[in-house]
Amino acid sequence: MTEQAKVPAIRFAGFTDPWEQRKLGDYVVVSTAKNADGRFNKEDVLSVSGEYGIVNQIAFQGRSFAGSSVLNYGIVNTGDIVYTKSPLNSNPYGIIKVNKGIPGIVSTLYAVYRPQDNVHTNFIQVYFEQHERMNNYMHPLVNKGAKNDMKVTAENALKGVVTFPSREEQVIISEFFDRLDSLITLHQRKYDKLVVFKKSMLEKMFPKDGESVPEIRFAGFTDPWEQRKFSEIVDVCSGRDYKHLDEGPIPVYGTGGYMTSVSEALSHNRDAIGIGRKGTIDKPYLLKAPFWTVDTLFYAIPKSDINLEFALCSFLNVDWKSKDESTGLPSLSKESINETVLSVPNVVEQNHLGNFFADLDRLITLHQRKLELLQNIKKSLLDKMFV
Repeated sequence: MTEQAKVPAIRFAGFTDPWEQRKLGDYVVVSTAKNADGRFNKEDVLSVSGEYGIVNQIAFQGRSFAGSSVLNYGIVNTGDIVYTKSPLNSNPYGIIKVNKGIPGIVSTLYAVYRPQDNVHTNFIQVYFEQHERMNNYMHPLVNKGAKNDMKVTAENALKGVVTFPSREEQVIISEFFDRLDSLITLHQRKYDKLVVFKKSMLEKMFPKDGESVPEIRFAGFTDPWEQRKFSEIVDVCSGRDYKHLDEGPIPVYGTGGYMTSVSEALSHNRDAIGIGRKGTIDKPYLLKAPFWTVDTLFYAIPKSDINLEFALCSFLNVDWKSKDESTGLPSLSKESINETVLSVPNVVEQNHLGNFFADLDRLITLHQRKLELLQNIKKSLLDKMFV
């Protein structure tokens, strides 16, 4: 590797020295500390999550998966590094995380390391957070067993080569990604809370089965809601195959959302609700005209006296899986939709409800986009701020 290749594309001001190639074993050492004295018990067992790092097993998974004895478990102190010798999603050779929480213990399936004075422990986690970097490092060191388990010792996992900067630069890089992670977590929590809030409001702002008024209602509305069938509030239409069409500006939607764009539309000027006919039948979503839908998707156009957003909320409030008519691939018929009974208020109250949930959806989408933007920024910087 040339001296120029040992410098990342993006760097903090003041740092000019090339990064150094050394074995990982020059920065961390194997920890042999065991729980032989029984200082820790099953409540202290830790697990390693790709998304959340090192977590308490009971707090994260709801129970302990420890064996009858934890005396041979490895002790993990705050700041220790843990390598999980098992494949996880995008990491077929396992993952490396730093214990940023309280001390605990891990099973013998994990390797535990202590950082040396020449490395900032959080930098180790950031360095290996990029899936490609982790996989490229571990691939030559690991042999996979018949059960897809990792055949690598804790010592051999340290024999690969890494390229690190000075400890001072490691600290600044680590602190930068810590702040970025905190911002991502903040928007994730806001997004999650809004999704839960919407679910709660869908339950409380629509009447329960057998009732004619909702638990929560806008001021000024007292009339009972009327029971009607979906056939009275929407016209359910079937999607069609699009492969004979030319490319164009009209979006084509399937059960999973946008698919491609074509030259013609099934609905030119009427928005609708899309709901799966085959496969995914439980995730209705809004379709803005003009659009085309495939033959595995129904589109339901609200009648003239029905608010579009209210109709979407009504679709979201139905357990469509319970109306599955197939013993194999989930299947929903037009008749099932049309015959399903729901409660409907007058159009003014519909508009209030529709506007409320439309505003809520816009807020959810805003935080979702911010979250995705930050995640993409992090992914890019994990590539450009490292050699």
